[in-house]
Amino acid sequence: MPQTPPFSAMFDSSGYNRNLYQSAEDSCGGLYYHDNNLLSGSLEALIQHLVPSVDYYPDRTYIFTFLLSSRLFMHPYELMAKVCHLCVEHQRLSEPDGDKSQIRKIAPKILQLLTEWTETFPYDFRDERMMRNLKDLAHQIASGEETYRKNVQQMMQCLIRKLAALSQYEEILAKISSTSTDRLTVLKAKPQSIQRGVLTVCSDPYTLAQQLTHIELERLNYIGPEEFVQAFVQKDPLDNDKSCYSERKKTRSLEAYVEWFNRLSYLVATEICMPVKKKHRARMIEYFIDVARECFNIGNFNSLMAIISGMNMSPVSRLKKTWAKVKTAKFDVLEHQMDPSSNFYNYRTALRGAAQRSLTAHSSREKKFWELAKQVSEFMTWKQVECPFERDRKILQYLLTVPVFSEDALYLASYESEGPENHIEKDRWKSLRWVPLLFHAARISRCCCLK
Repeated sequence: MPQTPPFSAMFDSSGYNRNLYQSAEDSCGGLYYHDNNLLSGSLEALIQHLVPSVDYYPDRTYIFTFLLSSRLFMHPYELMAKVCHLCVEHQRLSEPDGDKSQIRKIAPKILQLLTEWTETFPYDFRDERMMRNLKDLAHQIASGEETYRKNVQQMMQCLIRKLAALSQYEEILAKISSTSTDRLTVLKAKPQSIQRGVLTVCSDPYTLAQQLTHIELERLNYIGPEEFVQAFVQKDPLDNDKSCYSERKKTRSLEAYVEWFNRLSYLVATEICMPVKKKHRARMIEYFIDVARECFNIGNFNSLMAIISGMNMSPVSRLKKTWAKVKTAKFDVLEHQMDPSSNFYNYRTALRGAAQRSLTAHSSREKKFWELAKQVSEFMTWKQVECPFERDRKILQYLLTVPVFSEDALYLASYESEGPENHIEKDRWKSLRWVPLLFHAARISRCCCLK
């Protein structure tokens, strides 16, 4: 079987080099190289280049790049159908009297290609057409020898486990969303029933940072690499609400990850704006500064950025009297790390440092497509990281389901704490008269629990 390198070793600065593996000759036509690096080719030639033969197996870098970017031009099930056709017809797998020695040479390579596809892009196989073609080709491979049957069975079982895990994860997300909605409904009906603040659930910043890391890594783990392509694909110019990619989208794990970032930002802002007393608000700001610092030390930069984003929201940042009571030196350092200037240079430097630490830790069109695949492959390495901290169900439940204020409610809380300073703020305050009843009872309840 061909030996393939880990994702981190797949890419060099020049892209796919055909000397990394035994390579097909240019006689297949339609492929264009520069300095021995594949630059471009017709779609048909690139598909041919993907399919192994008796004396050729495609470079893993090429497999990943083509499977990732080809979906911009054709559906994955269409590519799978073409690959299956080439494998069956060109390699004569369907002929009962075919050359057994030839089949023995090619079958492991075809199986390896299918295994790489199912392992790296398993969500493609939520499409019944994909699964049907996979089973048909796998059956023809397995009909040869017992060893192949076992390998095919192992591949299919692994794929089914991944798809089942995704379905279970989506059910959990739906349940979390439902619980959060139910709690908000209760809050609206009985504002005094609001849950106590985060300090009563977890007073240790390091512990909260650990639990945030659990959530981050779990949500990161379920993002498929193809979702990055789906996220940036252009919409249909004739229909702003319909994406050209809509039919091919099988998951929304990336959206769930973004929604978690937004929720954490609003949660931080809610916890800070909720207390009536200035000293309690200052205490919450200092608490989240400490949580953000622990996130930085752990290497949890997404939670770090979400926390800083929450503290920089206008309803929070305008609380000048509250901030005057806060020792902001630590916050200034963290903001410096997340400074967006120079394309987040400080952040990227810190991220490289975290990547280097993780390597030494003992616990567990043309060039554009190559660059896209390189970046996504680095993400694939990160998502394999396992969280080393113990889970705390009580804290996790709070973080995921406690009701958070809307932007209007945050502004109202901010104005109630420190009055409007200009005409714009005064006009906005007047427009928020519909919130008070729910809002005042909730703040009084939170104030009581902070005493």
